[in-house]
Amino acid sequence: MTITILLFAGLAERANQREIQLTLPEQATVRDLLQAAAEQYPALSPLLGSCFVSLNHEYAAPDHVIQASDEIALLPPVSGGEEPLFSITTEPLSADKLIRLVSNPHAGAVLTFVGTVREFTHGQRTVYLSYEAYAPMAVEKMKQIAAEIDERWPGARVAMQHRIGDLQIEEIAVIVAVATPHRNESFEAGRYAIERLKQIVPIWKKEMWEDGSEWKGHQQGPWNPLATYDKGGE
Repeated sequence: MTITILLFAGLAERANQREIQLTLPEQATVRDLLQAAAEQYPALSPLLGSCFVSLNHEYAAPDHVIQASDEIALLPPVSGGEEPLFSITTEPLSADKLIRLVSNPHAGAVLTFVGTVREFTHGQRTVYLSYEAYAPMAVEKMKQIAAEIDERWPGARVAMQHRIGDLQIEEIAVIVAVATPHRNESFEAGRYAIERLKQIVPIWKKEMWEDGSEWKGHQQGPWNPLATYDKGGE
């Protein structure tokens, strides 16, 4: 059966239309509908986890069976719900999510940087890392970096997420995604983003070793967040 789904707010903005159509099998449920919407309309995927489905003006449970004659709407939370471009989180990070956040019709390249926890540094074995952040200020500084990138590479779209708490070896600590019209810009802007993040965003890590621990800060010289980015130090 083919159904029409009404969209509102951020959903309609992402889809660039007020309704979409899906083809579903008979006896499909609300859960099936959400899965099909994520597959057929990837731009909506980041929002669907926080959305509700309305059938004939009533909120529907995930196992509710859909009828072809139903009036169906996808409803984002009334106060928002879209995953932020910049965040500090205790949850595992996903590069796919950030790629979807920055991807747009004008982008010919999307570059991602994924920073992971390594086991050995200068011959010393790390058991795990513990990250801490001044979260509100960190998010504001991420936004500042995106504004700086927009000045240097107009049209670039940036997303950054950093995880805090205890992270095991090979877990993702930070992800930066940059979408630009051309690939050279994505490489340049992506490098700028991660280096600037390390320079001005208030995030600290504690290296936990087999025989001790130590808080680590900026590793490219004295920490000076008031300094501008110097490509000569690369």
